[in-house]
Amino acid sequence: MARTAAIGIQDFETLITNDYFYVDKTHFIKEWWECGDSVTLITRPRRFGKTLSMSMLERFFSLKYAGRGELFEGFAIWKERKYRDLQGTYPVIGLTFANIKETNFETTRRKINEILVELYQKHSFLKDSGLLGEKEIQYFDSVSPNMDDSTASLTLHRLSDYLNRYYGKKVIILLDEYDTPMQEAYVNGYWEELAAFTRSLLNAAFKTNPYL
Repeated sequence: MARTAAIGIQDFETLITNDYFYVDKTHFIKEWWECGDSVTLITRPRRFGKTLSMSMLERFFSLKYAGRGELFEGFAIWKERKYRDLQGTYPVIGLTFANIKETNFETTRRKINEILVELYQKHSFLKDSGLLGEKEIQYFDSVSPNMDDSTASLTLHRLSDYLNRYYGKKVIILLDEYDTPMQEAYVNGYWEELAAFTRSLLNAAFKTNPYL
């Protein structure tokens, strides 16, 4: 029986668990993992499947999906024992800027901060883990929608540090639609402000991050 070609679904788990039509792109996991790069930028045409691929990567690597190997059974990545053992074994920070389409810098900055706040809320267990020192807990609590740029720029870097120490493994950060707010900034005339803010955030997260 032919499978349903469900249009617009960008969540890997939804496609697989509903047995919708899916072109096997799981070999990308092996290709990406074995290239040895610390940072990878994927640029492709619109509707090329970038978000779905990011979802696939998160479901494969994230500790939240440990024991969910059935999502990958029958696909190319599941043929090698090395990768079957790798599934669900890494702390993953996943975030998207897809919904940030504002007409001014302040609103854009606040929405990015709210995404970062949500990340910290999801990892609030770190505060009770006994792992963080007093000043680190103070920093954790300072992450808010109104935080200053200095605090915001270090959020992903410091969360990587905390997760690295908690799990004893380096962290994978998956950032989708990184360029969406930049496009809006260019069109609406606040490019320089957002570029400076984003540069600090992404530099600390991806360029000077020993926990990545």
